[in-house]
Amino acid sequence: MRAIYSYGIAGIIVFGIAAWLATGTLVTGGRGPGNGEHSIVSLVEENGGPITTALKESGMLTEHEESERVDPHLTIAERQAQTSGVAAPAQSVRTVTFAMQPLAIEVPLRGRTKAKASVSVMPETQGVVRQVHVEKGRKVAAGDLICTLDQGTRAAAVIQAEAALAQAQQDFDTNAALREKGLQPANSARAVEVALRAAEAGLENAKAELERTEVRARVGGVVQDPLASVGSMLGAGAPCATVVQLDPMLFAGMVPEARVAYAKLGLPATVTTVTGQTVEGKVSYISSTADPATRSFAIEIELPNADAKVLDGVTAEAIVKVGTAPAHLVPQSVLTLDDDGVLGVRAVGADSKVAFYPVTIMKDTREGVWVTGLPPRVAIITVGQEFVQEGHAVQATDVTDDPAAQGEAPAEGAAS
Repeated sequence: MRAIYSYGIAGIIVFGIAAWLATGTLVTGGRGPGNGEHSIVSLVEENGGPITTALKESGMLTEHEESERVDPHLTIAERQAQTSGVAAPAQSVRTVTFAMQPLAIEVPLRGRTKAKASVSVMPETQGVVRQVHVEKGRKVAAGDLICTLDQGTRAAAVIQAEAALAQAQQDFDTNAALREKGLQPANSARAVEVALRAAEAGLENAKAELERTEVRARVGGVVQDPLASVGSMLGAGAPCATVVQLDPMLFAGMVPEARVAYAKLGLPATVTTVTGQTVEGKVSYISSTADPATRSFAIEIELPNADAKVLDGVTAEAIVKVGTAPAHLVPQSVLTLDDDGVLGVRAVGADSKVAFYPVTIMKDTREGVWVTGLPPRVAIITVGQEFVQEGHAVQATDVTDDPAAQGEAPAEGAAS
């Protein structure tokens, strides 16, 4: 009997708890008042039933009404105004008007400096080096004497050619005098004239051969190895010295195929070497054929180098200025994201309402960020942009001419 009594009491308690829970509320989703709230009894009777009817008649079932959806973009003041029917005061913000400016479009390149030419100064005749007139590292100009070869019999050949020319000239003059007197036939003039011209050519060749013993630079530059030594025998293909032409200097780099369309001959460029030298130059050469391995095009920039301070083979970086594009220079602090994660700025239009403009960053500098996608003149919100949304009416104060006020914190209550 005692067991029956205990089970009976327990059953009554369980039944009572079940009845109490059936009158309660189950929340699923948690989307705010009236959204996601259901009666527990609805799990048993989805569309109503005798249990639901009995609970309603007894007044024990909790009724759930759908509440009005709240716009998450509204501020607290605007929500209160919507509830009370009294217009909320406009949000106070500060703006700065930015105008469109030309942005220099620049293509960066990496490469190295390269001498305009490296010329081997070789004699045009064979001979032994009698004297070297330059040293390695010395600057020379075109026409400067580099080394002198032993003349050998070349001087004697010039004297002999001069004597032969004098004899040929005398024979020519004598023949002319005799022909005037009729003592020589008229057709004899041709032979003496040919002999005279041959003697003249022989003298010119002898002098030229003598001059070839003085080896001179064909271009200006700096003398480098290999440099001949006194007493060495020079012939065809044996250089007396090497002259590296450093003025003008070249920058040699590669342009990616995606940017080769921007490259044009004559474009200005700034070249900076790893040694800290900065030189202005112009694009002088663009290859018409891409490198098969890198799919890039060779480019050369000509640099003035009268003082020869820019050396050959130094790693450098070039910035080629390919033109300009309209853009705005704005502080990085005004950039924000909309609800979809799009980067842009919030601005105030002529109707005193907030507008959101998506932007594209073109260049990041110390002065600010260059962006595109804005109207020619735009009043961007610099203080308070995080407290307003697109379409909100605001009370804007333009501080374009007051730099000190552009970075001030919003006034008390600005976030309301």
